Amino acid sequence: MTGTARHVARFALAGALLATGIGHFTWGRRGFRVAVPPYVPFDPDAVVLASGAVEVALAAGLAVAPQPARRRVGMLTALFFVAVFPGNISQWATRRNAPGLDTDDKRFARLFLQPVLVWMALWATRR
Repeated sequence: MTGTARHVARFALAGALLATGIGHFTWGRRGFRVAVPPYVPFDPDAVVLASGAVEVALAAGLAVAPQPARRRVGMLTALFFVAVFPGNISQWATRRNAPGLDTDDKRFARLFLQPVLVWMALWATRR
């Protein structure tokens, strides 16, 4: 049963990353660009596109990586979630909207989702 739950969690995470990554290239590109923290020393559009590419790559890795590589993909996914966390804090603190995050309460709630995503990436890719 635990193995099945991990597979479901892994594919759910892959699906969420894929949808968000595609959003970075399409419907949400402008909104994600606005949410890039002002302290990031790169062009916001480049950051959004790079982040979207990473999300799509991680989604693919979670979905199709063979067991020996799956743990590494989970670690990379967890590290990605940790890396974007300061930006999520900045977005909440500066009250910047992004697709689906248009209130202070939603932006604040997402801060508590981040540790869950880190845990889920690690747990779902365990042997």
